Amino acid sequence: MSNNAAIVEISQAAGKFTSSIVLQADSKYIDVKSILGLFTTLVGGHAYELHVHGPDATEAKAAMAEVFAKHSLNVKIISE
Repeated sequence: MSNNAAIVEISQAAGKFTSSIVLQADSKYIDVKSILGLFTTLVGGHAYELHVHGPDATEAKAAMAEVFAKHSLNVKIISE
């Protein structure tokens, strides 16, 4: 179950930040600014981890948490 609206929105939200935003699904790491990467990874039922590093990481984490929650995607934001 791939949600195109969610993928586009996640990618656009991530694109507003300079921080590196990487989604971990099992053993795969995907740059969430890559729509293609999200299409192949974001399938229903998985638990994801989001790793955010950079100067605007705090804002990026908040924005990404909001978008994932809006689309009922199970993501855990990792605080390093």
